[in-house]
Amino acid sequence: MAASAAERPDSAREGVFEALGDPVRRRVLELLAAGEQPAGALVAALQTRVRISQPAVSQHLRVLRDAGLVRVRAEGTRRLYTVDDDGTAAAREWLARFEDTFTQPLDALATELARGKRERRRATSSPEGTAREAG
Repeated sequence: MAASAAERPDSAREGVFEALGDPVRRRVLELLAAGEQPAGALVAALQTRVRISQPAVSQHLRVLRDAGLVRVRAEGTRRLYTVDDDGTAAAREWLARFEDTFTQPLDALATELARGKRERRRATSSPEGTAREAG
């Protein structure tokens, strides 16, 4: 039985981020987000953006598979690839630890922006603010 994303050791999560460090592999995941696709379709889609061979795409798919980000299944002679939700969950869970780091400063910024708008409204609606604008 596979370990859940939360139970994976940090080294397994590191493999996820190492795999995501390559722009071609990130593009492969973007393509697979639309749904299961054969390797040939992935090669063709990638070749519209970059010069890349079928063997190179296969190597990228293997890295993604080894990192737990992609699953493959055989259908006759074709190989169909899809995003592995467990692998992406591991990345999301790791990033979630930093959510407060990002939201607190953004909340503080929103508060300051609202305060500034209030002060501008008060300044323009008060008699002193109107006199200042006229003078």
